[in-house]
Amino acid sequence: MSITAERKQELIKKHARAKGDTGSPEVQIAILTDRINTLTAHFEKHKKDHHSRRGLLLLVSNRRSLLDYLKKHKAPVYEKLIAELGIRK
Repeated sequence: MSITAERKQELIKKHARAKGDTGSPEVQIAILTDRINTLTAHFEKHKKDHHSRRGLLLLVSNRRSLLDYLKKHKAPVYEKLIAELGIRK
């Protein structure tokens, strides 16, 4: 259910501010979004997997916190990122 190392490196390369940047909010949000999308697809098949659903809720909460931080400090970057990732709101 987690993302592959290659996919993670691809996301880091695409959203990093500079070479070697793995901790910026943009990168973290992109990785969390990919994991959330993977889990959402998992739940279409496994409707009663409540243990993983709790993990999904934690990921969504963490992403929401990072998005709120980004919106507060760098609004243009926030707008660009949600458009790229297809996140509503």
